[in-house]
Amino acid sequence: MTYQTTVGSLTYRFPDLKTLLAKASPARSGDALAGLAANSYEERMVAKIALAEVPLKRFLDEALIPYEEDEVTRLILDSHDAAAFAPISHLSVGDFRDWLLLDSTDSATLASVAKGITPEMAAAVSKLMRNQDLILVAKKCRVVTRFRNTIGLPGHLSVRLQPNHPTDDVRGIAASMLDGLLYGSGDAVVGINPASDSQATLMQLWQMMDELRQRFEIPMQSCVLTHVTSQIQAIEAGAPIDLVFQSIAGTQKTNESFGIDLALLREAHAAALSLGRGTLGDNVMYFETGQGSALSAGGHHGVDQQTCEARAYAVAREFRPLLTNSVVGFIGPEYLYDGKQIIRAGLEDHFCAKLLGVPMGCDVCYTNHAEADQDDMDNLLTLLGAAGITFIMGIPGADDIMLNYQSTSFHDALYLRSTLGLKRAPEFDAWLAKMAITEASGQLRQIGRGHDLLRAF
Repeated sequence: MTYQTTVGSLTYRFPDLKTLLAKASPARSGDALAGLAANSYEERMVAKIALAEVPLKRFLDEALIPYEEDEVTRLILDSHDAAAFAPISHLSVGDFRDWLLLDSTDSATLASVAKGITPEMAAAVSKLMRNQDLILVAKKCRVVTRFRNTIGLPGHLSVRLQPNHPTDDVRGIAASMLDGLLYGSGDAVVGINPASDSQATLMQLWQMMDELRQRFEIPMQSCVLTHVTSQIQAIEAGAPIDLVFQSIAGTQKTNESFGIDLALLREAHAAALSLGRGTLGDNVMYFETGQGSALSAGGHHGVDQQTCEARAYAVAREFRPLLTNSVVGFIGPEYLYDGKQIIRAGLEDHFCAKLLGVPMGCDVCYTNHAEADQDDMDNLLTLLGAAGITFIMGIPGADDIMLNYQSTSFHDALYLRSTLGLKRAPEFDAWLAKMAITEASGQLRQIGRGHDLLRAF
């Protein structure tokens, strides 16, 4: 189906829905690299005008990637909840934006329609929204998950403690864990990106984190971010695995480049559930995503990178994860060139995921060859905090010495909580007070050499 808009004497035509979405996207280097971006500001604005008139129902009739070729498309369409969609089914994309911004469209209403919204609908409406619109609507979305603590409650912010080490040295990782715990971080997950894929090394990491958790009765969950097949093997070998991790994307071809498909994720999900390790809930998966992954894998099918990213959230939603996060600036300036593009992408990712009912965090980060700096990350961090981000990363000094990129530190989480009045997961907060790490108010206490955690290490 052709979409068109006339401006003055000039008529713009867009041959299909995926072209219209790409041309309406805010400028970013990845879409330009793929040859999908608008050729001018005028073309981008005209595409937005045309997109605003598209009925939401159209996204159910015109698949961006053919149903027969892509299992993510099949998942999106086969799992679509027509009853949840009914209250908004009469709206166009522009009307949908207006409806989302109404005061009467509250948290309960958004939750009731979440399963009726497809990723393409979410991506489309985000392209018509200003940054403040993305923040306002995401703030209204409530997505609460549980394993050993409760994540995503209103007025709360969790932190993934990321104690990576370039050689997977257990003592070095333990020292970073201690640092993070004493700064009140780790309620989202203690998640290690290993340098090695050796099962013996990975087993050491799982066992070390679990021994620490049990010794000090910490209401936390742990994860080693290795390939899902390694985690399935480790579960079979008796590893104490809390969360199963995997990077995911929004197209079958891109997921195949990661060595996964939906069947493998279902196997991993079932394996994690079989352990029954959660005490408060059974959200056992942890996913990471990122704009640009489909283009880098040659699996974008001519779909813009933000829409591909939103489709990844359909994969996440299928498995009811405890955590999902976008690694927004990690993939590099080929896809998000500068601070402005990274900030916009971070807000889009958070909005789309929350609108779809996915618990969403963000690795507020950049690489050294991007046109971005720490001030840009401070801006994104603050905006996401205002938008109700589920969790952020906590890395010693904000500098990951294994992955070699810049993210957020334990101090950044303290800043955000102090500035916006945000709390930790309640069970983790109670443990910190019990361990004399924080005051009853949640503020950090001065820690002496005789503290139990310091003596243990």
